[in-house]
Amino acid sequence: MIRQNQRFLTQIYVLTDALCMLVMFLVSYWVKFQSGWLSSYDTIPFNQYFMWGTLYAFAAVLIGFYVGFYAPRRRKSFSSDIWKIIQVQSLSFLGLLSMLFIAKEVHISRELLVIFFCANITAMAVYRFMVKQGLFRLRRKGYNKKFVLILGAGTVGRSFFNNLQNHPELGYEVYGFLDDYHQEHPLEYRHLKPVLGKVDDLEAVLRDNPIDEVIIALPLDAHHKYARIIDVCDNAGAKTLIIPDYFDLLPARPFFDNFAGIPLINVRDIPLDELSNRLLKRTFDIVFSLIAIIIASPAMLFAYIGIKLTSPGPAIFKQERMGLDKKTFYMYKFRSMHLSDDKTANTQWTVENDPRRTKFGAFLRRTSIDELPQFFNVLRGEMSVVGPRPERPYFVEQFKGEVPKYMVKHHIRPGITGWAQTNGLRGDTSIHDRIDHDLFYIENWSFLFDLKIIIKTIVKGLVNKNAY
Repeated sequence: MIRQNQRFLTQIYVLTDALCMLVMFLVSYWVKFQSGWLSSYDTIPFNQYFMWGTLYAFAAVLIGFYVGFYAPRRRKSFSSDIWKIIQVQSLSFLGLLSMLFIAKEVHISRELLVIFFCANITAMAVYRFMVKQGLFRLRRKGYNKKFVLILGAGTVGRSFFNNLQNHPELGYEVYGFLDDYHQEHPLEYRHLKPVLGKVDDLEAVLRDNPIDEVIIALPLDAHHKYARIIDVCDNAGAKTLIIPDYFDLLPARPFFDNFAGIPLINVRDIPLDELSNRLLKRTFDIVFSLIAIIIASPAMLFAYIGIKLTSPGPAIFKQERMGLDKKTFYMYKFRSMHLSDDKTANTQWTVENDPRRTKFGAFLRRTSIDELPQFFNVLRGEMSVVGPRPERPYFVEQFKGEVPKYMVKHHIRPGITGWAQTNGLRGDTSIHDRIDHDLFYIENWSFLFDLKIIIKTIVKGLVNKNAY
């Protein structure tokens, strides 16, 4: 039933997407030629425009299938939907421009094309958001459910069960467990869904119950059972997913590679390892930093004068930090403390009501104005606008032995702001929590994620009580 619903939903999506794009074409045509808002001189008849709009919609649907836009998206976030929409519409728009060039349609209104492109992205994002929210509400009420059977009620299986309970909007319901040891330790399983039997009972359970997906959460010493389990699931038409017993060592989105015909799990797959992603991020860093320096120049001039008038010494403070590939660099800030020797500056942690601060420096730190010179670090390629905050080498040597996975943060450029900072983890806060947020950012990086962090920083992150 679920599979039939999914096919039906995909067909609805295809028809609705095509209809949405055609409606947006009509709206764009009206805005350009009939609303009176823009110059409406036109030498091409409407039916010719409509033909190109129809071809665009048809091409967008085909491209959507090619890039996986119409694959089941129950477990996908809305930000991934937005990225797919931009991807599909951009490729379709480039295809339309290519066809117009080949057909020598030089009189097609460029303004209409731009309006059509922007209207498509906006309309598709709005209606897909409404559909996703509607499906979430239906699933919370018990409709459009998928039934899951978990093999193994140990630590891994229970963790998966508990996490699934926290996300009812996904529409997954645990039908029960199969476990070989539940009769020996009944107290450990009393809060779980019913344990329906042992793992060897899988074939009978799948035959008698509406199971859509089987989650294998067995310990490593049960790996010899996997072949039979997968064979039974395939014969019953149920999907099989495996949670490795070592899942806590893997990133949020493990990447499977192939070497010499053997599948490999890439334990630390980082989106920014891809050249296209690095170029996109670096280009954005340069453009954003130049704009930020221009806009913030009055604030920087104010900070420079204020420092010079309130305390002796240079206005700019530079400090050695560790960045990409564990290479050190000098990070620039407006000086917010009295002058001290390098040993004290590089080895002493900033604390609340730090006596080394100047009064004007405390203001600069609370408002984050002291961080503005770091945009020059970004232009030099030493930092990024968004990324894990860089730390002093002295503290890196301490933390790497105390905090698990601390050194992973050096796989990418450090940032002026980051996911940890926008979640209140600035100043004297938990290093473990900061690293958890940094790792989440590294493993889940996307351009839209960067924009989200920048917006959060601007809206509520500039003034922070933890910035001592």
